[in-house]
Amino acid sequence: MKRFATHDGSGLRTTVFLKGCPLRCVWCQNPEGLEPEPAPVYFPNKCIGCGACLKTSINGGVTAEKSGIRIHRNRKDNWEAIIYNCPAGAILMNARIYTVQELIKEILKDKVFYCRGGGGVTLSGGEPLVQADFAAELLKELKRLRIHTAMETSLSVPLEALKKVLPFLDQLYADMKVADAEEHTACTGASNGQICKNMEYLLRSAQRDMVIVRTPLIPYYTATRQNLAAIAEFLSGIFPEVSYELLNYNPLAEAKYRLVDKTYCFQENPGLYTRKQMQEFGSIVREHGIRNLIMEDEA
Repeated sequence: MKRFATHDGSGLRTTVFLKGCPLRCVWCQNPEGLEPEPAPVYFPNKCIGCGACLKTSINGGVTAEKSGIRIHRNRKDNWEAIIYNCPAGAILMNARIYTVQELIKEILKDKVFYCRGGGGVTLSGGEPLVQADFAAELLKELKRLRIHTAMETSLSVPLEALKKVLPFLDQLYADMKVADAEEHTACTGASNGQICKNMEYLLRSAQRDMVIVRTPLIPYYTATRQNLAAIAEFLSGIFPEVSYELLNYNPLAEAKYRLVDKTYCFQENPGLYTRKQMQEFGSIVREHGIRNLIMEDEA
């Protein structure tokens, strides 16, 4: 959960990250959210070398290596006790299990901040629609409490899952990452066939005005003329007035990969695109049919 978020919808927001995702994007911004189950995370900069975790571990979940402490997050161990006994907070779980009412109780602590600028709650992930029933129940309760709701989704889910949440959403951010089917599979591990079907459903529906389609600009993967032109033509061909947002590359995600024992897609991490480069990307999609373009660099 992230409080006081300013980039996940209008106003000040509480962003709730639901774990689990059907995609494996090589540039994933939240790799800790890919797997559905909570898992331990080790922060070496907090470790004081006391050895309490080694003494508490009973199944080899924590071992001492030449480079220091190493955790084996896939091993079943008494993680609750290991975390409790760490005096420095160097080992934590990357998620908590909530009921809807427990989560609502946490969210309501922030409600006072929602009154200005259309703030509210955004569900993100992972892919929140992996937990579609839970998401729908949570959103329904938020609407009962008159809290603005939003969701960020890859749309890589069955249409039935999407339909469960639509009645309870005020804003939907839907990703369109890669237009070419083969390239999409290579980059994300899954076809974009269902994504395209869900996108067409949304942009032909009565709720299409609440949809903002986003493309994260990833060097060499999504941020190419060919890809952006194809996405723009696909979207504008369905709904000429579609709202479309280009998201600048986020180089900060790289640091998360060390914490989850995964390899990032770039050996040398690129930087943010410049204002001029963003404007060039904007020109490409406008040339191919996009009328309502959103770019932070143009704000």
